[in-house]
Amino acid sequence: MRLSNYEKGQTMNMEFQLKAELKCSGSVSETVSSSEITDFVKHCNAEVLKKGAPPGCGAEIERWNVAGEKIGLKIVSDRFVRAHDALLRLKNEFGKFLGKHRIGIRGMEIEEYAIAMEWEEGLMLKKLPFVKEIKQEGGWLKLSLDVDEFSLEKRIPDRIIRLLEDKREAEKWKGKKEHWELLFESNKKPFYFDKDPTEEMIKRGWIRHAAGRGQWIHGPQSTRIFRTLERILLDNLLEPFGYEEMIFPKFVPWDVWKKSGHAKGIYPEAYYVCTPKTRDPEYWEEVSDYYKVTNEVPLDMIMKRIENVGGMCYAQCPPFWIFMQGKIIPDEILPIKVFDRSGTSHRYESGGLHGIERLDEFHRVEIVWIGNKEQVIEHAKQLQAKYRSIFDEFLDIEWREAWVTPWFMAQEGKAGLAELKEVGTIDYEAVLPYSGKWLEFQNVSVNGDKYPKGFSVKLQSGEELWSGCSGVGLERWAAVFLAQKGLDPDKWHARFRSAVGELPEVFRFL
Repeated sequence: MRLSNYEKGQTMNMEFQLKAELKCSGSVSETVSSSEITDFVKHCNAEVLKKGAPPGCGAEIERWNVAGEKIGLKIVSDRFVRAHDALLRLKNEFGKFLGKHRIGIRGMEIEEYAIAMEWEEGLMLKKLPFVKEIKQEGGWLKLSLDVDEFSLEKRIPDRIIRLLEDKREAEKWKGKKEHWELLFESNKKPFYFDKDPTEEMIKRGWIRHAAGRGQWIHGPQSTRIFRTLERILLDNLLEPFGYEEMIFPKFVPWDVWKKSGHAKGIYPEAYYVCTPKTRDPEYWEEVSDYYKVTNEVPLDMIMKRIENVGGMCYAQCPPFWIFMQGKIIPDEILPIKVFDRSGTSHRYESGGLHGIERLDEFHRVEIVWIGNKEQVIEHAKQLQAKYRSIFDEFLDIEWREAWVTPWFMAQEGKAGLAELKEVGTIDYEAVLPYSGKWLEFQNVSVNGDKYPKGFSVKLQSGEELWSGCSGVGLERWAAVFLAQKGLDPDKWHARFRSAVGELPEVFRFL
């Protein structure tokens, strides 16, 4: 079947060819006449397989044959009634038709399923789930699928097509990563330091590399600075705006990441969590004995005895939404404002590690607010104004603000909202005098209905529920502050110096 002119006007032209057999409970060839089946097939081609498609479009049974208890079908189609949908329709229709002859449909077997679609020449694919062969030629991508009846009922072909559309969109955004638009620049501020603050902190014994990758042990001095930053945030933003503290989990099961959307691409950056398949000591005896004999941990033996159940906290707010999942909330309690500061976040930075600002393990205060669309957008503006005053009146740093549209938002169809500055992120960036580079150290994000929809949270009134979040990375705040002002308290702004007090000196090493 060639594509119609209507079809050629679409964004992605597609052709489908499917060969399948319907397995029946009795002999069709001995019970139903050939002419009767021919008339039924004509009816399906004219009506059943055209339903919901524009004129001249839809699916068609191109060939059919009957052999005993099996009905062989070759279906061709366009994108409007995809061949797998056509087959599922036919299974039901044949069931009704054959039911008059006391024959039922027991199942179906997929012999071949080929999908072809227009495709960019430079966008190469090597492997796709449920696809046994991929060919790219003449501006077309041709897929040979490995699917069964259960796969069709699970909408696997549609999900493959959606995956391909995502890959095309991601390629369009690849390289630029995200849109960046300057919104605001602070006044110029004096810099009192021109070295990497991490190196100086190490020299002074404020911090030391921990045993893990991208992980630091913070001594009393840097810990005091962290707690001061937290207290400034509490006193000047969280408490005045009416935020209440919660404790969010730091282990995240896969089901949470599926609902939050992170399961689409978190894999290269996640820190995975595994549990023993059993606590039976006998099951682990071999591992224990090996270590006792060799003083080496047998990782290969351990890997066979554990199973992955999720990962460590990556983005801090998704686990919170389980608290709200499936609930209907009254409009009068909006807006809801909560925050969490109960533990670390973890991301595998893949070679981008540097100092205290680019880590695998970091400390963050996560701020979450929930309301209707107007409330969420308005509160984001209030947060922006309050951050400006904190950066000016306590840290006295030089910074700028930029509106960004992350590439994943374009993939999810939210680029239009981002262009309207409704859904998206404001990044705060500060210059690092020792390198001249700008470091993103703070953000305010309006996430729209992403999380309420993902976790099935609704308003009593039926109005759309939105949310926003803002992550305060304590390492990032400290990194930009110390890079510009240095480690000597007499160079710090008086309000910050007063809030910190005298830095403790606890350790001395010989």
